[in-house]
Parts: sequence; structure tokens; C-alpha cells
Amino acid sequence: MLKNEKLLKFLGRKLVRFIILLIVVILLSFILIDMSPINPVKTYIANLGVASPEKIATLEAYWGVNEPITTKMINWLTNILHGDLGTSLIFRAPVINVITERFTASLVLMLTSWLFSGVIGFILGVIAGFKKDTIIDKAIKVYCYILQSAPTFWIALLFLMVFAVYLGWFPTGLGVPVGTLSEHVTFWDWLHRLILPMITLSVVGIASITLYTRDKLIEVMNSDYFLFAKARGEMGWDLIIRHGIRNILLPAITIQFLGFSELFGGTVLVEQIFTYPGIGQAAVAAGLNSDVPLLLGIVIFSAIFVYCGNLIADILYNFVDPRIKEGEENE
Repeated sequence: MLKNEKLLKFLGRKLVRFIILLIVVILLSFILIDMSPINPVKTYIANLGVASPEKIATLEAYWGVNEPITTKMINWLTNILHGDLGTSLIFRAPVINVITERFTASLVLMLTSWLFSGVIGFILGVIAGFKKDTIIDKAIKVYCYILQSAPTFWIALLFLMVFAVYLGWFPTGLGVPVGTLSEHVTFWDWLHRLILPMITLSVVGIASITLYTRDKLIEVMNSDYFLFAKARGEMGWDLIIRHGIRNILLPAITIQFLGFSELFGGTVLVEQIFTYPGIGQAAVAAGLNSDVPLLLGIVIFSAIFVYCGNLIADILYNFVDPRIKEGEENE
């Protein structure tokens, strides 16, 4: 009963922080975009071609270009409260529909790469920790340091040139073949175009989980209970599995959830390079084409997505693992 009350109190605090964060993100994003040279009217006119002064005036009145920023912000917030994020200039569709469709594609990419990087990173970290100071450990650490120092777009371009252009194992981009309707695309065609972006995005996330798992395993190997088990005659991988992995698995999962922000940021770059039709490519297109409603909608949605990942990590950190003390109680 006490634990349930503690959880409710914890979630209540997180909810208040989330509301404050969302308000700050919304206001700051709106102010920055309003101060930028982005002009939806100019973009719309550029797509139309020649427009009369009357048409321009009508569009400016519709978008509220000449209104004070406070009026524009109040109108926009009022629409958000009614569930209306506006209409995308690029896709000519409601912003919420565009985000839902694009995020579905991105979610598959992010989840597969997140799982792949977590599993591979954890395995490499366990191997490096168990083989501490050997050539295997040093090779894994060098690999991780190179990944951490290399920009995501550089790795994506390298993979694209090697595996798509030179070797021709994978297509150079897009989510479906050119000229094919999405409902006519087979599962294998879709999977074939997903593999390279997924591997690229997961490779970037391997380094942090590998190094963290290695350090945690070394810490466990130096603990009293581990040394006691070793003194009783347990050794090798059986010792690591029984007394090592089960004590580092949950902290590793927690760190993996904390990497949601990096995952989302990497998705934007990877989708742009591989022209993958996800939320990242839509964000870049919205910024380049002055699609203010879509850009603001993606900013809000990305903030919610990243916060949810951090919230899951906090719940794991504070409640699932009873050995970890909640630092907030000491504040």
C-alpha cells in the first residue's frame, strides 16, 4: 500500500513537471519560429506561382502574419486545446494526420534499432567486462570510442556509399519502391529498405550501452558477493550469468530508455540521408519549406516522446530495482 502511494506521488510530480516542460517547449518554439525568417505565406505563394495582392492579403489574414505575437500565440494555443494542430502546407493535410502517418514509419525504425543496439551493446559490454584489460576488451573499447566520436550523418553516408552504392546490397533510400503504392508493397520489399537505416541508427547507439555495461560488470566483479561466489568454486561464464548479468541487466535497460532523446535526434539525420519517409524527414522538410504548423506539431510530439522514454527510465530506476535509492527524497 505504501509503495502504491509512493508511486502515485512520484507520477504526480512527473505529471506536473511534464506539463511545465510542455508549456515551456510550446512557448519557446512558437517565439523562436515567429522571430525566424520563416514565412508560410511566401511558401504558399511560391507553390502557387503568381498571386494577386488581394490573394496575398487574404493569405496573410488567414495565417495572421501581421498580428501581434501574443494574439497569434493565444489563437494557436486555443486551437491546440481543441485538438487542432493546423493544416500542413507541404502535405495539404491536417498536421495530426501527417504526424501519425510519419511517426508510424519512424516508430518501426526506432524500435528495431533500439532493440538491436540494446542487445548487441549489452552483449559486447558483458564480453568486454569479463575480458577486462585483454585485447578483446581493448578492441571493443576502441570500437566504442570511434562510434562516439563519429557524427551520425557521417556513419550514415559511409554505410550508404558502401552497402547501397558500391556493393548494391540495399536500395539507396525510400520506404517503398518508386512508382509503387504502399498497399502493393510486400513485407520483404519494406524490410529490405528498412535494414540499412536500422543498422545505421543502431550502430550509433551501441557505444554508450556497451561502455556502461562493461563498467557495471567490472563493478559487480569486484563486489563481496561475487568474490565469495568465486571463492566457493564458481568460475567462468556460469559465474557471470548467475551473479553478473542479472545484477546489471536492469540498470542497462534503464540507460537504454534514457537514450530516447539521442535516438530521436539520430532518426532525423538517418531518415534524411536515406530519404526514409518518417517523422525526421518530415521535420526537415517542414523547416526548409516554412511549414510552421507541421514544424510546431513535430516539436510538441517529439518532446512528449522523449519525456515518455525518460519517465519509463525513472520508473525503472526508482521502483523496479529496490536496491537503487530514489535521489529525489533527499532533495
